[in-house]
Amino acid sequence: MLIAFDSTQQALRAEMLLEYAEVEIDICPTPKEITAGCALSIHFPEDDLTTVQDVIEQENVEIRGIFKAVEQGYEQLELDKQK
Repeated sequence: MLIAFDSTQQALRAEMLLEYAEVEIDICPTPKEITAGCALSIHFPEDDLTTVQDVIEQENVEIRGIFKAVEQGYEQLELDKQK
């Protein structure tokens, strides 16, 4: 799973919050298939999706979206909590 952002500030903020929530994350370049305003994205295990959504909602982290890798690139998840 991958979170894309519109700003580096929000990416770094999400990194700090997710590490605090003990989610195993990796910072990576945003894949070219995903249009985003920020060159940084965060990879995380699919098992942690609920925790990640909760942190994003509770802390009002601004994201471009959460994406899942598929054969043809990435597919954006439709999330009720996503803004």
